[in-house]
Amino acid sequence: MATLEETRAALERIATRLTDVDPDELAKHVVERTVSCHVPDLNLVFVTRIHAGGMDDFEVAESPNGAQVRLTVNSDDLVALADDKLGVGKAWASGRLKIEASIGDLLRLRKIL
Repeated sequence: MATLEETRAALERIATRLTDVDPDELAKHVVERTVSCHVPDLNLVFVTRIHAGGMDDFEVAESPNGAQVRLTVNSDDLVALADDKLGVGKAWASGRLKIEASIGDLLRLRKIL
Protein backbone atom coordinates (compact mmCIF):
# COMPACT_ATOMS: atom_id res chain seq x y z
CA MET A 1 0.00 0.00 0.00
CA ALA A 2 1.36 3.42 -0.99
CA THR A 3 1.64 6.18 1.59
CA LEU A 4 -0.26 9.45 1.66
CA GLU A 5 2.82 11.24 0.31
CA GLU A 6 3.30 8.72 -2.54
CA THR A 7 -0.39 8.98 -3.42
CA ARG A 8 -0.35 12.78 -3.44
CA ALA A 9 2.82 12.76 -5.57
CA ALA A 10 1.14 10.35 -8.02
CA LEU A 11 -1.85 12.65 -8.36
CA GLU A 12 0.45 15.60 -8.96
CA ARG A 13 2.33 13.67 -11.68
CA ILE A 14 -0.97 12.94 -13.40
CA ALA A 15 -2.03 16.60 -13.10
CA THR A 16 1.33 17.70 -14.52
CA ARG A 17 0.54 15.77 -17.70
CA LEU A 18 -2.14 18.36 -18.40
CA THR A 19 0.57 20.99 -18.69
CA ASP A 20 2.07 18.91 -21.51
CA VAL A 21 -1.15 19.20 -23.51
CA ASP A 22 -1.22 22.09 -25.98
CA PRO A 23 -3.18 24.91 -24.26
CA ASP A 24 -5.48 25.38 -27.28
CA GLU A 25 -6.20 21.63 -27.38
CA LEU A 26 -6.82 21.58 -23.63
CA ALA A 27 -9.24 24.51 -23.88
CA LYS A 28 -11.12 22.68 -26.67
CA HIS A 29 -11.74 19.55 -24.60
CA VAL A 30 -11.96 20.73 -21.01
CA VAL A 31 -14.86 22.42 -19.34
CA GLU A 32 -14.68 23.37 -15.69
CA ARG A 33 -15.43 20.36 -13.51
CA THR A 34 -14.80 19.30 -9.94
CA VAL A 35 -12.91 16.02 -9.72
CA SER A 36 -12.55 13.68 -6.77
CA CYS A 37 -10.26 10.71 -6.33
CA HIS A 38 -11.27 8.27 -3.62
CA VAL A 39 -8.42 6.05 -2.42
CA PRO A 40 -10.26 3.42 -0.37
CA ASP A 41 -7.25 1.53 1.00
CA LEU A 42 -6.02 4.77 2.61
CA ASN A 43 -9.56 5.97 3.39
CA LEU A 44 -8.79 9.27 1.65
CA VAL A 45 -10.58 11.51 -0.81
CA PHE A 46 -8.72 14.11 -2.86
CA VAL A 47 -10.64 16.89 -4.59
CA THR A 48 -9.59 19.35 -7.29
CA ARG A 49 -11.00 21.45 -10.09
CA ILE A 50 -10.07 20.99 -13.75
CA HIS A 51 -10.47 23.90 -16.15
CA ALA A 52 -9.12 25.19 -19.46
CA GLY A 53 -6.02 26.51 -17.68
CA GLY A 54 -5.15 23.13 -16.17
CA MET A 55 -5.87 21.72 -12.77
CA ASP A 56 -5.87 23.20 -9.27
CA ASP A 57 -3.93 21.55 -6.45
CA PHE A 58 -5.47 18.45 -4.89
CA GLU A 59 -6.87 18.88 -1.40
CA VAL A 60 -7.82 16.16 1.06
CA ALA A 61 -11.57 16.21 1.72
CA GLU A 62 -14.07 14.37 3.89
CA SER A 63 -16.06 13.18 0.88
CA PRO A 64 -16.32 13.74 -2.89
CA ASN A 65 -18.65 16.68 -2.06
CA GLY A 66 -20.73 16.26 -5.21
CA ALA A 67 -17.75 16.16 -7.59
CA GLN A 68 -18.85 15.95 -11.21
CA VAL A 69 -16.11 13.43 -12.07
CA ARG A 70 -15.46 10.79 -9.41
CA LEU A 71 -12.56 8.35 -9.57
CA THR A 72 -11.98 5.44 -7.21
CA VAL A 73 -8.63 3.65 -7.22
CA ASN A 74 -6.39 1.95 -4.65
CA SER A 75 -3.12 3.67 -3.81
CA ASP A 76 -0.80 1.17 -5.52
CA ASP A 77 -2.84 1.31 -8.73
CA LEU A 78 -2.84 5.12 -8.61
CA VAL A 79 0.95 5.13 -8.37
CA ALA A 80 1.15 2.61 -11.24
CA LEU A 81 -1.13 4.85 -13.37
CA ALA A 82 1.05 7.88 -12.63
CA ASP A 83 4.20 5.94 -13.52
CA ASP A 84 2.68 4.62 -16.79
CA LYS A 85 2.99 1.05 -15.51
CA LEU A 86 -0.80 0.68 -15.75
CA GLY A 87 -2.93 2.09 -18.53
CA VAL A 88 -6.19 3.89 -17.81
CA GLY A 89 -8.15 1.62 -20.18
CA LYS A 90 -6.78 -1.57 -18.67
CA ALA A 91 -7.31 -0.31 -15.11
CA TRP A 92 -10.90 0.65 -15.91
CA ALA A 93 -11.69 -2.57 -17.81
CA SER A 94 -10.34 -4.71 -14.97
CA GLY A 95 -12.25 -2.76 -12.29
CA ARG A 96 -9.11 -1.39 -10.69
CA LEU A 97 -10.19 2.14 -11.63
CA LYS A 98 -13.81 3.21 -11.29
CA ILE A 99 -14.97 6.37 -13.02
CA GLU A 100 -18.32 8.03 -12.39
CA ALA A 101 -19.00 10.87 -14.83
CA SER A 102 -21.35 11.90 -17.57
CA ILE A 103 -20.74 10.44 -21.02
CA GLY A 104 -19.74 13.90 -22.27
CA ASP A 105 -17.16 14.30 -19.51
CA LEU A 106 -15.76 10.82 -20.20
CA LEU A 107 -15.35 11.61 -23.89
CA ARG A 108 -13.64 14.94 -23.16
CA LEU A 109 -11.28 13.42 -20.60
CA ARG A 110 -10.39 10.59 -22.96
CA LYS A 111 -9.04 13.11 -25.45
CA ILE A 112 -6.55 14.61 -23.00
CA LEU A 113 -5.45 11.60 -20.93
